[in-house]
Amino acid sequence: MGGTRPAVLPRGADRYELKKWADSSLRFFYWSPAISQIYAELRRLEELGYAASVRSGPEEARAKRRYGITPAGREALAGWASDASEAGPPVLKHGLLLRVWLGHLAEPERLRGMVTEHLERTTEELASVREAMAHAATEPDWAFPVLALRWSERQHLAELELTRALLADLDGLDGQDGQERQAGGDAPTTG
Repeated sequence: MGGTRPAVLPRGADRYELKKWADSSLRFFYWSPAISQIYAELRRLEELGYAASVRSGPEEARAKRRYGITPAGREALAGWASDASEAGPPVLKHGLLLRVWLGHLAEPERLRGMVTEHLERTTEELASVREAMAHAATEPDWAFPVLALRWSERQHLAELELTRALLADLDGLDGQDGQERQAGGDAPTTG
């Protein structure tokens, strides 16, 4: 591949290692792609000359393809990361809140149960964020990922606070019967 040889191949990763890395860091503030998405993107990056790969040798029990970033890829990535244009607003897709929004169609106890389950799941996720932070803190070159994980920790703490407040709000609806909760039919808002 000549000029597209990865800059740091010994630190290259196979697609499963990339998935594991995304699951233990990126998912806390962006999203974690499926392994098929990673594979497709790695092939696309290779075609662009931004990544290069080598196949493992006979010393490995199972052949793997390890990917590394090329100098052109590092330059393109640095350009994107330092681009001063607007990154866009945060996108929130909160499935639980969509169900709460449609809560007039649900049984109050089931809705309260979903919110409680979300509280428990978020508590577990916060522990995972903190575990990822502890690991990242041991990596000398990960100062900026640590900052993103700290933000993720604060975001999970805020989510816990908001979820507890939501439970209290649901408790405040206990005095209303089903007719008042439904407030005029299938639409959650008047219109």
